[in-house]
Order: sequence, then structure tokens, then C-alpha cells
Amino acid sequence: MTNTINHFINGVESAGSGDRTQPVYNPATGAVSAELRLANKADLDNAVGIAKAAGEVWGDYSLAKRTTVLFRFRELVAAHVDELAELVTAEHGKVLSDARGEIGRGLEVIEFACGINQLLKGAYSDQASTGIDVFSFRQPVGVVAGITPFNFPVMVPLWMCPIAIATGNAFILKPSERDPSASMLLAKLWTEAGLPNGVFQVLHGGKETVDGLLTHPDVDAISFVGSTPIAKYVHETATAHGKRVQALGGAKNHAIILPDADLDNAADHLSAAAYGSAGERCMAISVAVAVGDAADALIGKVRERAEAIKVAEGTDPDADMGPLITAASKARLVKIVGEAADAGATLVVDGRGFTVPGKEEGFWVGPTLLDGVASDMTAYTEEIFGPVLAVMRVDTVEEGIALINANPYGNGTAIFTSSGSNARKFQRGVHVGMIGINVPVPVPVAYHSFGGWKNSLFGDKHIYGEEGVAFYTRGKVVTSRWPEPSHESGASYNFPSN
Repeated sequence: MTNTINHFINGVESAGSGDRTQPVYNPATGAVSAELRLANKADLDNAVGIAKAAGEVWGDYSLAKRTTVLFRFRELVAAHVDELAELVTAEHGKVLSDARGEIGRGLEVIEFACGINQLLKGAYSDQASTGIDVFSFRQPVGVVAGITPFNFPVMVPLWMCPIAIATGNAFILKPSERDPSASMLLAKLWTEAGLPNGVFQVLHGGKETVDGLLTHPDVDAISFVGSTPIAKYVHETATAHGKRVQALGGAKNHAIILPDADLDNAADHLSAAAYGSAGERCMAISVAVAVGDAADALIGKVRERAEAIKVAEGTDPDADMGPLITAASKARLVKIVGEAADAGATLVVDGRGFTVPGKEEGFWVGPTLLDGVASDMTAYTEEIFGPVLAVMRVDTVEEGIALINANPYGNGTAIFTSSGSNARKFQRGVHVGMIGINVPVPVPVAYHSFGGWKNSLFGDKHIYGEEGVAFYTRGKVVTSRWPEPSHESGASYNFPSN
């Protein structure tokens, strides 16, 4: 019998009041693995009402009690890494080692949130004016909704909820409908850690649920990660309804490779960054910008590595790469690669038509390498979100920087070089939020913040780190005087200054 995945409301699994469901697939086999319940308006109103009441209580908990829960949650997640990874691989398709890796990056953010006592320290100015002290502190915004993508079903929720909860908010997670099971286990671990019922809830659904969260008067802030068109829609809709919004969008990440780079090292890292997780990462390198004489040698080395990648079901211990998430993703990728070849790009490695014996119905595409890609091809203009590396050729590092800056995305980028001067020129010149120097996937550690520029971010705050703390809180400033009864009041019709 097919498993049914429920919501997690007020500390328990709940079927809700809706009767609609949606299939969840195993992308390695193409078979339906579960039916997911979809929320209706009544379910949403119920979850938000519970979150509002729970958040008001949780926001008054002492920092010591909050951090006790955070530390317990961290230990529980660490103890369930294998179980979480198996859920991710079963519904997303990525290999188990990659799934464990994303959980490890999520743990870093929980650890950062465990230090919330230090992060919420206010400021105090003694005797700012005669007999007057001024101090400031931050308080939770209220109810926060996190709308997260399919490609990191553990890591991205953990970029949001530990900091939102540590700062005193209630959090409603709307995970991707494609791989929802890991979110349910996270909810159970929060409850086991001692988090009060209603502070963390999981509500499944599609556009109706998203729109309900964006417009509900009792939802105070929205954290979103997904494609650029949806990120823009989320930002515009939620801000129009008076909400604080951080909406992280898509990417087209370039890596510049200079002739002075260690080309074997660059090829190793480019292959891993382009084909790891089947390219379904917002920080994947999808464009290699080869400078001058680096191009031919680099392409030969990447080709060798691409052809050696083992594509198999994610549970295979020898697998390097699994399937794509859906049949539609596969069809779209095949179409874009074909258009590039028809427009004059060279198919150095063609992953179309790839299958795994015995699992022919899975959503398989092999590593694909395109040379001679032009800036007007859909292989360059669109975020493919698949195992495709497009190679473009330029003559100078300055030309490469200009190419990157002309692209509407600005999420991540990298340079491979042995020249410190070129690296510095690159890091100062590119209009991109996250930069790697001989590091292809420059995802910042938890005590910095993750976020891009241009069409990769809508809103003024990056996710996690100190910017995450600022996003999930609002500041208060108190000016106080405690006059002696026998003294003059000091009241004045003029604007006071001292």
C-alpha cells in the first residue's frame, strides 16, 4: 500500500481537513512512493492560528531555555543523519554521501543558533543625556513561514528554522511537494528536543498554500528559496501585504579558468561542482569560462572526468550521481541541450539517452559537456538545473568578468588561478554575492551569510548568519530617566538634547 504523508500541526501528525493528495516519486525508478496530503484554507488558518499563539509564549521564554532546546535539537539531528539522508535519497535521488553532506551544513547553522545569547546582546549607553540612559534590544517578529525547494530538503529548512526559533519566533515550514518526508522527521526531532507544540509546524501544499502564507494577516515574515520568477512573485506579493521578505532566486554560476591554473585540480573541481547532485544545486557551476590557452586542455580533462562518473541509484555506494528529480526536468534538459547543438555548440559529452539497467523508468540523464556555447543560447540564458557544463571561451580575465557581470544572475562564482593579482581583480570586480578562489562551490560557513546579487536575491537580507538574526528580529530602543522626587522634572517645550 502507498504511504500517506500528513502535515505536522501543533506537535502531532495531522491529516488536516482537505481531501486532495499528490504523488511523491522515487526518481531512480519513476514509481510512486507515497501520496502527500495538500492543505486547504482551513488547514492553513488553523496552523497560522496555532503558530501565533505558540509564538507569543515561546517569545517570552528565556534565552537559557531556548538554547537548551537548540542544543538538544542539534544532538538529535546529528544522531539521525543516516535516517534523514535515506529519506532525502529516496525522494530526491541524490547519492547518500551527498545527502549526508547537506545535513552536515544544516548542523552548522543549528550550532550557530545555539549561540543566540551572544547574538542577541543589546547595546547600552549610560548617561547619554543628563540623567538619561539609552539602550536597545531585539525581539522576534512573530510568525515566520519558510518556503523551501526540493534540491536541499534538509539543509535549506535548517538555514531558516534554527535561527527563527532561537530568536523567539514560531515557524511554519512549507517544503517542496517532491521530497517532503525529511521535513516530517525534523518536526518530530524538534518536538523530542522539547520545543513547545505549535512553534514548528509543517504544512504541505502547492500554490494555494504558498499564496495563503504570503497574504495571511498573521504571518509576519517569509523566507523563500527557489527559482527567480517565483522569488520575485513571493517578494512582490508578500511585501504588498506588509510582510518582511527574503527571497533567494536562481543562478547561473560561472567559473573562470586561467591558463596559469592547475588544470587537473580545476577539472576535478569543475566536474564535481557541475555534476554533483545531478547539477540540481543553486550553487552548481554551470558555465566554465576558459581564458585563452586554457580552453582545449581544460575541455579534454573535464571530458575524461565526466565520462568516468558513475551514474546510479543514490543508494549504490559507488554512485557519484543520481537521477533528476522529475520526468519534466529530464525532458526540459534534453530539449535545451538539443537546441544548443542545433545552434552550433559542440556536444563533447552527451548524457541524453542515458539509462540505468533495470531502472529504465527513472529520470536519468548523464553528465553533459558543451563547448562553444554562445550567450544567446538557452543553454546559457536559462538555469538548466541539471548535469550540464557549458564552456565559453574568452581572451582575458577582464572579458570574463564582463561576461559574468552582464548576466542577470549573481549568486555564486569562482576563479581558478595561481595569480593573486588576478584573484583580487576578480573578487573586487564581479557583481556576485558569493565568490570562490580555487573553490568552486563557495557556500559560506554558518557564521557568515548566504545570498546573491541581482536576480538571485529579492529583499535586503541574506539568509542565516548575523543577517539571518537581523531578519527574524525587530529592534527596540528605550530612553529612560529615573528622576529624584525632589528635583525639577526637566520638562521643556523645546526638543530635548542634553
